[in-house]
Amino acid sequence: MGDTTFRGWPHHLPDPISEATCVVDERGVLTGWSLGAQNLLGHRAEEVVGRPVAELFASGGPGPPGFEAHTAAGGGPAVLRHRDGHDVRTVLWAQPWSPGDGRPHWLLQATREEAVRRQDIGRALLDGLGLASPVAMSVYDAQCRCLMQNAALRRLSGVQDEERLGRTLSETVSRVDTSGIESMQTRVLRQGVAVADVEVRGRVPSDPDRERVWSNSVFPLKDRSGEVFAVCHAVLDITERHRARERLAVLNDASARIGSTLDLLHTAQELADVAVPRLADFACIDLIDSVFEGEEPPTGAVANASVFRRAAHQSIVPGTPEAVADVEDVDVHASAPDSPFARALASGTSVLESVNGQDPVPGWLADDPKRAEGIKRWGIHSWMVVPVRARGSTLGVAVFLRRQRTDPFEQDDLLLADEIVARAAVCIDNARRYTRERGTALALQRSLLPQRLPAQAAVEARSRYLPAGSRLGVGGDWFDVIPLSGARVALVVGDVVGHGMKAAVTMGRLRTAVRTLADLDLPPDELLAHVDDQVRRLVDEQAAEGQETGDATGAAAGAEPEPAIDAWAFGATCVYAVYDPITRHLTFARAGHPPPAVVTPGGRAAFVDSANGPPLGVGGLPFEATEVQLPDHSLLVLYTDGLVESRDHDIDAGLDRLLRTLDDDCRDLSLDAVCDTVVSRLIPGHPPDDVALLVARTRALSDDRCAAWDLPAEPAVVSRVRADVARQLSRWQLGHLVATTQVVVTELLTNAIVHARGPIQLRLVRNQSLICEVSDSSAAAPHLRRAGRMDEGGRGLFLIAQLSQRWGTRYSGDRKTIWAEQPLNGPRQ
Repeated sequence: MGDTTFRGWPHHLPDPISEATCVVDERGVLTGWSLGAQNLLGHRAEEVVGRPVAELFASGGPGPPGFEAHTAAGGGPAVLRHRDGHDVRTVLWAQPWSPGDGRPHWLLQATREEAVRRQDIGRALLDGLGLASPVAMSVYDAQCRCLMQNAALRRLSGVQDEERLGRTLSETVSRVDTSGIESMQTRVLRQGVAVADVEVRGRVPSDPDRERVWSNSVFPLKDRSGEVFAVCHAVLDITERHRARERLAVLNDASARIGSTLDLLHTAQELADVAVPRLADFACIDLIDSVFEGEEPPTGAVANASVFRRAAHQSIVPGTPEAVADVEDVDVHASAPDSPFARALASGTSVLESVNGQDPVPGWLADDPKRAEGIKRWGIHSWMVVPVRARGSTLGVAVFLRRQRTDPFEQDDLLLADEIVARAAVCIDNARRYTRERGTALALQRSLLPQRLPAQAAVEARSRYLPAGSRLGVGGDWFDVIPLSGARVALVVGDVVGHGMKAAVTMGRLRTAVRTLADLDLPPDELLAHVDDQVRRLVDEQAAEGQETGDATGAAAGAEPEPAIDAWAFGATCVYAVYDPITRHLTFARAGHPPPAVVTPGGRAAFVDSANGPPLGVGGLPFEATEVQLPDHSLLVLYTDGLVESRDHDIDAGLDRLLRTLDDDCRDLSLDAVCDTVVSRLIPGHPPDDVALLVARTRALSDDRCAAWDLPAEPAVVSRVRADVARQLSRWQLGHLVATTQVVVTELLTNAIVHARGPIQLRLVRNQSLICEVSDSSAAAPHLRRAGRMDEGGRGLFLIAQLSQRWGTRYSGDRKTIWAEQPLNGPRQ
């Protein structure tokens, strides 16, 4: 059973054996003198034996009757005189003693006062460690068997001396893993080096239902030779400190993890992931159904009839088998008035509840058999229901359950749950607001984008638009397909700097400006120059308005005014391309935009070499147009930088990937398949920036669908041309349009002959409509006006407007073209 010499705590040490001992007879004469006395006072035995003991006191010491004052257990103070004359302060003990000769003697013991003080401190320290110390302590011998334990350890463990002394730790404690501690004791015994603050979890008989945490320290005890003969094992209950530290860690984790995105479901899942397993064994977050759509949540009490939808859940068991609803499914909470859900929602405060009694299923679950069965099956014994509230409104509830951990939730756990849910609620509400704003911006943006691409014969076109998947919100990317005169078509892709509602609004304004200028049939470089002027004018105007507003409001409050909407247009990019199916020419200009890609039949994908102008709004530099001829059925790809630029690689690498994709996978695909392939190969699941993609396949008009005549500026040609027009329309099987077309041709040629200079060209184009064009070298534009009753002219354009579905004027170089379109099924009625 190990060493039993010192078994039990030494509450009272024996009185110290004095270094100075002497014997005094009944007359007060010294009869004995020890070596310790010689060391203390400097006198040898032959010098003092036979002399009165009083001579050794500084002021004449007491005789035998006076020794009574020094017989108490603690002795009494005495000032002795050293042989060299200096005083020696001591504590003196006196005991009657009979040496056997029948005469009374006194045994005197003296110890220096400071040595006694040290002994008193040591005794008090040992008594304090044994009886009053809050630190549980025990001593183990070289065989790791307990020699003694103090009162704190008895209170902590509930194990008495008779159960612990002479036994190892593993023989005494059953509900704590002691293997590591015993290894630590053995290591300290062998190495003589203390080991401090090793945490151990477990339960003790005095509190079997609650897991506790202890800090263990072991340090060596050495004998006078310096050899380790035992170890002292100190145990401090740090359960509350440990739990406080865990709660702080959970709060720090919640602050770092929750709200990393503005996605509602992801934010709710972050809350559940933080809570499990450190706070709960299962957690679920159910939000009011309308919150998922971004709508405003109720501000008062939430009715029991409210529909809740599961936003997230997490469990210590893979697959969350405790869940009664899947994510995004409706969860029907117990509607009983006394249920914790109803109480939490009605009061807006958290509810903590645990199973009481033998029945594990509370009464309020009588109308919720599925949840009641889950509680019974999984052994759920404690739960917290915390309202998810932010900015005075209730968004839903967070539910935390325990089943594996036997200790129920406590008030401190509820405070922790309140704190992390409150932090998460703000992030969830931000995600809700973002969902609403994003939905509004997306709706606005989609309403500003083409709902469908217009029907026209020059190209077959398809598009894709992908909004950004990040917290930046929707951007200002746009695309457009604009039918132009002469069977031509304009293809536009643009990108506004920034994200959100302002970028969407600015995108709409720029798209409108481009469409308006496109109706004027301006060349691409001139059109971008006009858009650039418009952007700079809008920015300047809005900057001036913003400055005035800031002077009146924001400056007074010390806040910088919000940028005006049109300031977002500054730095927008755009590519504007015009394709002519008759000449098969593509003419385009760029304003800070990536180059278009072209895949010709039988050729490889390549970017069209072209000059890139400055972004819109910069000003000061011209835009240059580039013209290339494209074979029929060429593939033209326009896009925004979100397609080719990413955090993982620069734009050059993205452009190379685009060309490889077009070469490898898209040559013989339909346009829809081309769009899908490009998007899947180049875009991650959630693109960091908006992406606009416009893909068009050219469709050239054959020569037999176009007829042209070069004419002199002579009135006589009009009648001849009328006949030529009639024959051409007959070949096209458009005889029903001969009369109206002859009127249009006559009026256009007559105007050109009268008001312009030669040469004159007449061109008829059979497309989706019949196009009649007259070109001349005059820069004067005709205007539709109402002719007076006596006027000889002014009725020609009026007739053309009545007989055509649309007409207009365009300029190219030094020539002007007036055109008119008629539907193939006859003039409009």
